[in-house]
Amino acid sequence: MSNLRDKHVVLGVTGGIACYKSADLASKAAQEGARVDVILTSAALKFISPLTFTAVTGRRAWTDMYTPDEAGRFPHVTHSRQADLIVIAPATANTIAKLAHGLADNLLTATVLDSRAPLLLAPAMETHMWEHPATQENVRALKERGVHFVGPEAGHLASGAEGVGRLAEVPTILGAMRYVLGLNGPLRGRKVVITAGGTREPIDPVRFITNPSTGKMGVALAEAARDLGATTVLVHAPLQVPVPYGVRGVSILTAQDMFDAVMAEVEDADVFIAAAAVADFRPARRAEHKVKKEGREGLVLELERTPDILGTVGERRQETGRPLVLVGFAAETENPVEAARAKLARKNLDIIIANDVTAADAGFAADTNRVVYIDREGRVEPWPLMSKAEVAERIIARVVEFGLLTKP
Repeated sequence: MSNLRDKHVVLGVTGGIACYKSADLASKAAQEGARVDVILTSAALKFISPLTFTAVTGRRAWTDMYTPDEAGRFPHVTHSRQADLIVIAPATANTIAKLAHGLADNLLTATVLDSRAPLLLAPAMETHMWEHPATQENVRALKERGVHFVGPEAGHLASGAEGVGRLAEVPTILGAMRYVLGLNGPLRGRKVVITAGGTREPIDPVRFITNPSTGKMGVALAEAARDLGATTVLVHAPLQVPVPYGVRGVSILTAQDMFDAVMAEVEDADVFIAAAAVADFRPARRAEHKVKKEGREGLVLELERTPDILGTVGERRQETGRPLVLVGFAAETENPVEAARAKLARKNLDIIIANDVTAADAGFAADTNRVVYIDREGRVEPWPLMSKAEVAERIIARVVEFGLLTKP
């Protein structure tokens, strides 16, 4: 259910060994619902077959600028006018140079020159080629024209060397595609701050109190907000999934760290979504050295309250009017709806998402969630079991629909 669904993506593949990853990229984009038309240059054909792309996309792969399509039209015109996004992965130094100078000597470069769709380049080449002043000047010129780049990354290269020039990984390129497609979305110009993960409250230098949160729900929310054009900030404790492409991550450990980071970020935020599993209590004193078990029959910890992040944001909003929309989560083990309603009123929220974390398919670490949507207008909606990505998309859609973001 990403913003790639029903989008027409032209994937250009140029001549480099990294084009083996392009087949996986085409497959993954098609699985996310995109209509993927692949254009291969003559150099790409030395490495990979058009049949490979037809197999993974279910669509014809294109190689020749002078062979008309089924309607008798030249394919560069058809592709350029239909495309919602053009991606070139890998983009060689040669193709980057052609694009920078407006050359149109093959089907791919002619399609780009004729199109007004956003262009995303994923370079792949040897380090010295990438770092050459001519390549860097071409990249600079393209960026000034609004062309987007993802990568290259550092790592092992085809020559056996290590350095910058490796094609970005497929999930990263997919994230960049979704980011570019979302730039003009309904949250364009809006700042969304989201918390994720389980905080860690230290007992001593090697032990801490935490919870099973993986941060998956918060990361899914960040992706969904990014896909609609938001400037998205993810304030996160340690995660088991990466921070999404195009999302600014702020890494923290403790509840106090998260409190400080959130207070700094929400001053100019339009939306705040508190999806993190923040510790309610922390050890009152942290031991300077590792607590030894020798000579002890047990260990008693004195705990103290941590700062109330969501409550404080709700109080400040009454004074400043920011953020415009405030969303909380109620992860409960009993009576989740009643607890969530009370929390919504107590903390001045607009929306709260209640879920029973004892459910095997909807608790911590699961890829799915079963929640109840509740808002201050009185709506109480049990949602069916869905992936966390689908839950996140529904929540962000409700944030947009809520109406407060339409006000100045």
